[in-house]
Amino acid sequence: MDPLLTLLEEHALRSHEQLAKMLDLDVDEVRRRIKAYEDDKVILGYKAVINDDRVDTDLVKAVIEVKVQPEREGGFDRIAERIAKFDEVTSLFLMSGGYDLLLFVEGHSLRQVAQFVAEKLATIEGVNATATHFMLKTFKEQGVMMEAGEQAERLKISP
Repeated sequence: MDPLLTLLEEHALRSHEQLAKMLDLDVDEVRRRIKAYEDDKVILGYKAVINDDRVDTDLVKAVIEVKVQPEREGGFDRIAERIAKFDEVTSLFLMSGGYDLLLFVEGHSLRQVAQFVAEKLATIEGVNATATHFMLKTFKEQGVMMEAGEQAERLKISP
């Protein structure tokens, strides 16, 4: 992967000047490459990682495993695209194993997430089974420790 993308992925707020210096490139070259990545949909957006415990969001987050019957012409894609359109769904992945799709969803209450599963997700033709897991506490998200300010405990290595 392009080192420029790696740096942006680690910390997207770095200035073009900082990135150019880190990569030993001209600032205009960095700007051009970033614009090209954005135009080509390689970079789809920039997002901050928020520690929900430190802000008053009151969001309920859940992971939902979904078993589906793939469609003859569309495979898993059409049903996944349909599910992805729901506002409650923040991420969706095709996966291997006992379930086919993995959804990350958010709601303002347990009831709202449960209603999403019962009234929207489970009623879609082709959805055969779901397993919902509510997230209770986030320790690490997208490579970022939620309590980074605390001294990291070293793991013991046994001989």
